Amino acid sequence: MSGASREALAAARESLDALTDNTSVDAAKLAEELAAVTALLQREVSLRRVLTDPSQAGEARAELAGRLLRGQVGGETVDLISGMVRSRWSQSRDLVDSVEELANIADLTAAQRSGDLDDVEDELFRFGRIVASDKELRAALTNRSASAAAKGQLLRSLLGGKARSATERLVTRLVTQPRGRSLEEGLESLSKLAADRRERMVAVVTSAVPLSDRQKQRLGAALAKIYGRPMHLNLDVDPTVLGGIAVRVGDEVINGTISERLEEATRRMAG
Repeated sequence: MSGASREALAAARESLDALTDNTSVDAAKLAEELAAVTALLQREVSLRRVLTDPSQAGEARAELAGRLLRGQVGGETVDLISGMVRSRWSQSRDLVDSVEELANIADLTAAQRSGDLDDVEDELFRFGRIVASDKELRAALTNRSASAAAKGQLLRSLLGGKARSATERLVTRLVTQPRGRSLEEGLESLSKLAADRRERMVAVVTSAVPLSDRQKQRLGAALAKIYGRPMHLNLDVDPTVLGGIAVRVGDEVINGTISERLEEATRRMAG
């Protein structure tokens, strides 16, 4: 997103945070309604163009959104969308992307309230690893000729009763409404949003054998010191990483043995 859209999204996220700080607001219901608005805007290209038309006054755009949505979704959702369309957007598609992001954040907020956010983060990561290792499953989930209902049924058989409800909702929306993204891109985006809910960075840690609790604690603390932010570890085991470890934080990849990297991290902490 360019400058105007980035600013609009930042303002919308602040509004969502302020709204969901009130525990009486049902964050999961809010997510569902925002997802419905996303689908509407994705489907109705002319509508989203009108709602982001810079030649029209922001208040006029907000009034139009209110008339269309009032009675279809709750007042909180109407207020959020009305506030968003008052803002200036660089492209109409940016509005759709941003409403979808708010829906995902609302679901993650619901998970955070229930104490499930860590589990949701881990489940998103594990689901991504399962898909990456199963070509037939990935093909079924990304098959453009398959209906959304069929994909939803497949996901229910995979996740129903086995994953947190927020995980199932997030993955189902991603698979049934990909909006031009790859499955991998969508899962990575969800993982980043989940980490951001706790103001943490995500480190993907691949080791030859499972790390002990002590090793995980030391590695997490060292990485948090290095990067200056709390760190969530997504752990994966790959026997081909012979006696060592690989850590990816964003685009940066750190390779080396566990002892070497921990010793280096300790030295940096001491310095």
